[in-house]
Amino acid sequence: MINADPSELDKFSQLAHRWWDPTSEFRPLHEINPLRLEWIDGLAGLAGKRVLDIGCGGGILSEGMAGKGARVTGIDLSDKALAVARLHLLESGAAVDYRKVSAEELAAEAPGEFDVVTCMEMLEHVPNPGSVVAACVALVKPGGHVFFSTINRNPKAYLFAVIGAEYVLKMLPKGTHDYAKFIKPSDLARWAKSVGLPPQAVIGMSYNPLSKQYWLGSDTSVNYLMHTLRES
Repeated sequence: MINADPSELDKFSQLAHRWWDPTSEFRPLHEINPLRLEWIDGLAGLAGKRVLDIGCGGGILSEGMAGKGARVTGIDLSDKALAVARLHLLESGAAVDYRKVSAEELAAEAPGEFDVVTCMEMLEHVPNPGSVVAACVALVKPGGHVFFSTINRNPKAYLFAVIGAEYVLKMLPKGTHDYAKFIKPSDLARWAKSVGLPPQAVIGMSYNPLSKQYWLGSDTSVNYLMHTLRES
């Protein structure tokens, strides 16, 4: 069975036409993209690399990485999101290959073909995140980079990512996140280590609702990013 929740796919498919509207429900992705893009590029050196973006949605990160000189493949299971991503290429002129395929399916088809794999804001939306992590190690070359980002599981994360973002600030539609699916950094690190992806760095992403600014720092209590390397 495909590792996907039909209700999650439907939720994002209904919003797909707004993916590239920076004032829409996807505004947070537009605002954090420069931060995560520079962090990834600084660690992996994207220029000339073959990169896979898992759960690419409408292609915000995929296009950003292509702009850094990477040869990018973006995969997702939402037909509508992929249609929007492909349509936006006509406007941006970016070179990204979008495919409808799961990470697990592509891992069986193209093992070890990518220098860099990104899986951002996606693990908390699938039934079996550990399966995606295992697919990532199969997809990346020995010595290659894998990047994850997701949401911590603790009371503060619930307060900020669900109550604050969805109900108070209304930055995201209600029901975007399910607290039960949030992932502690220790759990993600354990899954990664168990398949040969030892973590190299963990960094937090914070947001100030007054200044409406995001920044990367040491606070991983809500949103965080993890850099791993496949063992040779």
